[in-house]
Amino acid sequence: MGKGILVIGSLNMDLVVKSRRMPGPGETLIGSGFRTVPGGKGANQAVACARLGAKTFMLGSVGRDDFGAALVSNLKKSGVQTRYVLRDGRESSGIAVIIVDATGQNSIVVASGANARVTPRDVERLGSLWNSVGFLLMQLEIPIETVDCALRLARRKGVTTILDAGPARPIPAGLVKKVDILSPNEHETATILGSRVKDHDVAAKKLLRMGAKAVVLKLGAAGCLVARPGESVRLPAFKVKAVDTTAAGDAFTGALAVALSEGQCLFNATKFANAAGALACTKFGAQPSMPTRAEVDRFLGH
Repeated sequence: MGKGILVIGSLNMDLVVKSRRMPGPGETLIGSGFRTVPGGKGANQAVACARLGAKTFMLGSVGRDDFGAALVSNLKKSGVQTRYVLRDGRESSGIAVIIVDATGQNSIVVASGANARVTPRDVERLGSLWNSVGFLLMQLEIPIETVDCALRLARRKGVTTILDAGPARPIPAGLVKKVDILSPNEHETATILGSRVKDHDVAAKKLLRMGAKAVVLKLGAAGCLVARPGESVRLPAFKVKAVDTTAAGDAFTGALAVALSEGQCLFNATKFANAAGALACTKFGAQPSMPTRAEVDRFLGH
């Protein structure tokens, strides 16, 4: 096994309820099937990487509460190294309220809690861990200044960086220049560019001009678009019966990092990521839906 993957990001407890449809403003619906499920984009991606066979380290923060203990325990059970997960005594663990409708689509509201207290100093304290990793995987559920610090340190250490640009929020152009692979969905792309996406190829080229070395634009059921300077390729999604699309994008991004860490080219790595994302849609919940390596290989006919 080569160098590992460092995930710096969020840990949330997902409070999930099923509903036949999304409620409108001021409307109350009767839901069903309430569950608490370990989540958070950072933790989801760390679990995805570990289940797919990568040596995975996680830096994040949880509260000193029952949710925090459960979140860390689940990471350990999935094979993630949790030495760098902090326990914050002043903030509760982050939570996400998730409604899943009858088609498997979801709507999410996040309360950051301890995730908002992951600081640049925490990143700087990683020290010699940088020598054990070849890839840094990040998202936008922790402070932007912490993301920026980690990207800057990773470049200095020769570590390849992947930024999942979710949840949608404006990010400085200077931050994009530090990213090797930028992976937003369509909504996140529109937020970064400050305008509605009318043409995916044009949008990807704009992101490249902002400084990213490569762009992997996630398009849900339409697959994805992989773009680098001078080339652009569309890859179709795998057709599956969706049960819950929560964290499908996290499965995709984690799998992308794993395949690249194993030496696959960007286009083959994206096909592998498409398979992992599709499989995640076939199970309920965030981390419980992250597929194993055996499941992805079997799905791809390996």
